[in-house]
Amino acid sequence: MKLKKGDTVEVITGKDKGKQGEIAFVFPKTNKIIVNGVNVASKHQKTQRANEAGGIIEKDMPLDASNVMLVHKGKKVRVGYQTKDDGTKVRIARPSGEVIG
Repeated sequence: MKLKKGDTVEVITGKDKGKQGEIAFVFPKTNKIIVNGVNVASKHQKTQRANEAGGIIEKDMPLDASNVMLVHKGKKVRVGYQTKDDGTKVRIARPSGEVIG
């Protein structure tokens, strides 16, 4: 998976198309990610403890990693890999070849 926690991504398809957010969780085995503020669902939650409130809460749901693109310097880019001379593998932005930090 070419995306990591903390990356800023933009949704390219689906009901939240055009929204941007930061990746909160990554699930590589299922190729899914959770983005803050994107693909939000309402969940009816029962009170579990005395000091906890119940009711309808908003919850970020996973979406497939193929439905988002990485945002690098304000533009959507594809991600590639390049091996440096010292043997380390780094992610690069495809059109420009710049290293993604």
